[in-house]
Amino acid sequence: MAINKNHEFEELDGVKCGIVEKSVSAERLAFIKELLEANGYTVVAVPSPAPKAAPASAKATADKPVEGEAPVEAPAPPPPPSTFTVGVTDYTFNTTNAIFGRLLKTKNGHVVTQAYWLQKEAESHDEVPYYEFKG
Repeated sequence: MAINKNHEFEELDGVKCGIVEKSVSAERLAFIKELLEANGYTVVAVPSPAPKAAPASAKATADKPVEGEAPVEAPAPPPPPSTFTVGVTDYTFNTTNAIFGRLLKTKNGHVVTQAYWLQKEAESHDEVPYYEFKG
């Protein structure tokens, strides 16, 4: 287990991995995987475990249909969203250090900024310091 939340690692598909992000969508997984593989990391992604279901209320289990009445069925819960846990085989990888340490590059060779990592910008503006960027 990690000492703090900034450096998590666990076993994914039988491989010890540094956790990049948890509960990400398929689109976010594709973005992260492409970016990290372009930077030489081996990416491992596994489906996130389903959230635990809330226990049924005591009243719902105690109520029994009265003879002659149709039983009331509870609506089925919606299917859990399909999310993934993303990790890299380099278990020393730390997302925060990689971004702010300017260790990751885009396909164009630009440094990955926080806004690019969070997909707030379509391309990285690494030449302009963050305090001068007007975007």
